[in-house]
Amino acid sequence: MRLSLWLSPSSRFWHWKGRKGRLFHPLAYGKSLTLLVAALLAITLDPALRLTLARLGLRDWGQRWWGRLMNSALRGKIRREEQHPLSQLLIRIYQPALLYALRNKRLVAAIVLAAAAVTIPVYRRLGSEFIPPLDEGVLLYMPSTVSAISITEAKRLLQLTDARLKTLPEVAQVLGKAGRADTSTDTAPLSMLETIVVLKPREQWPRRMSQQELIAKLDAAMKFPGVANAWTMPVRGRIDMQATGMRSPLGLKIAGPDPRRIQELGIRVEELLRGVRGARTVFAERINDGRYIDIDWDRGELARAGISMEEAQTAVENAIGGDNVTTVIQGRARYPVNVRLPRDSRDNLDALRQVLVGGSDGRDAIPLRQLAAVRVAPGPAMIRDENAMLTGYVYLDLDGRDAEDYIAEAGGVLARKLSLPAGYTLSWSGQYEAFQRINRRLFQVVPLTLLFVAMLIYWNTRSAAKTGLVLLAVPFSAIGAVWGLYLLGYPMSPAAWVGLIALLGVDAETGTFMVLYLDLAWQKAVAEGRMRTSADLRQAVLTGAVRRIRPKFMTVATMFLGLIPILWSTGAGAEVMKRIAAPMVGGLATSFLMELIVYPVLYERWKSRGVRGVLASQFSIHPPLSLPMRTPGTVSSSNR
Repeated sequence: MRLSLWLSPSSRFWHWKGRKGRLFHPLAYGKSLTLLVAALLAITLDPALRLTLARLGLRDWGQRWWGRLMNSALRGKIRREEQHPLSQLLIRIYQPALLYALRNKRLVAAIVLAAAAVTIPVYRRLGSEFIPPLDEGVLLYMPSTVSAISITEAKRLLQLTDARLKTLPEVAQVLGKAGRADTSTDTAPLSMLETIVVLKPREQWPRRMSQQELIAKLDAAMKFPGVANAWTMPVRGRIDMQATGMRSPLGLKIAGPDPRRIQELGIRVEELLRGVRGARTVFAERINDGRYIDIDWDRGELARAGISMEEAQTAVENAIGGDNVTTVIQGRARYPVNVRLPRDSRDNLDALRQVLVGGSDGRDAIPLRQLAAVRVAPGPAMIRDENAMLTGYVYLDLDGRDAEDYIAEAGGVLARKLSLPAGYTLSWSGQYEAFQRINRRLFQVVPLTLLFVAMLIYWNTRSAAKTGLVLLAVPFSAIGAVWGLYLLGYPMSPAAWVGLIALLGVDAETGTFMVLYLDLAWQKAVAEGRMRTSADLRQAVLTGAVRRIRPKFMTVATMFLGLIPILWSTGAGAEVMKRIAAPMVGGLATSFLMELIVYPVLYERWKSRGVRGVLASQFSIHPPLSLPMRTPGTVSSSNR
């Protein structure tokens, strides 16, 4: 019960991890628990079943039944390793390449180092992202305009944008909204419209295009004076707004004590960032461009008229804003009835100045113009407060450039050309914040993973040299992982890092196989007294590497067959799975070549120092020992 509560989505541990936890925890828990259960069954259930079947006399019957089944399925005898057709084909290809590598060790080292050097600039060009652009089949169009826009003008602009979107051939339906709901979860001001754009199936589009190409096409068609466009997905955009306040994946927050100064800085930042490559739209909020009717009461006139401040405020409030006097009930619906002056008596300043105040207790009502100064004054349209500071936003809609690269260039521009007054700060926000947090977490997790893998390999081999040899596959698998991401056009992301971490375990497994087979060939040659010269060492290395090519090839091929179909998958979650599979496919390719070619070269170089020790022990004054043909640690060539 405690485990289920701890892993439940509502647990505090789950929420502490944030969106990346909700995205990758099911994958991590599913894979880890599957491996744990499989390991427990292998060491508990399997021996118990074998012993039980043996006591019941069913083991021989099972072996006969299985033999008949395999004979009927294979219709022939199981060949030895050297006689297997697949092994013969692989040996014919692999043996000449390995011989050439063993004879040209310096050339192999130079090629490997050159591949690593070429991969470094490719890695720097990958870019980065927090969450892949998930295809929801729906777009969220959020244009922003001036803060002082009226409700009537916002309605007209919303109808205009919706009508323009509906004419595009890729769009099926549109649904727009202006203003915000009466809830704290909706932070959209009146100047920011929201339109849900439902797309047609891709088969009905005039031409096939990617999601980014479609957004670029829609953005080009939705150009209006005084309107800054922003495009995202409904679910993703709403999550971003709730997490960081930003309605775009990237933005800049300006904090300080004065909203007017914050707006001036935001306009200056907008001008500077327009010249930085990679931003489709840059828009700074005009937080101080709101318009308010300011009524400045003359307390002397109120006193002479015998009108209290509360009575005067109530009269203006009821006349302009109205007062709910009752509620109409129709079934489950409730409609408030509001009483106030007609629109003609309150839609301009002259009409408001004629509003009568007072008139109770038999006194004459007095026009508002005689009791107060009525004027329109500017002020903040919406006050944002973060970390006990007033805050303004600058929205950025990036196009074809990752946030980290853009921030590096834009930050330099702002540092050179923008002078911040004392008490004001700039901070990047949006998905970039989450990406920075997960980067810090990965800098802790990846070294720990490497350390645990190294400890497991050392406990298995009891040799620091063998552990280092196996771990050499890690940088070479990273070469293939980087090239796999680059060729497929995927930037570095948490999903790609998950694939790289999984690749570490696969590298340790396949590398351990190769070192094991090389060790078995070495031990067999030493036990049979055939380890006398460097030629004998090379023959042992060839035997351990070449004769075992099929098990190693089948291990890697099985993983390839399971991962490659993911690269062509479509549907919900495919974007994340592709970024997990891409580095694993590329890393498996280079690490497999590393294990087949470089491992034997390094192993021969390492064991060449031990050949003299073997010869010294064989030609010592002690009588030679009669060693068996097979040591307890070796296996026959017919077994995998």
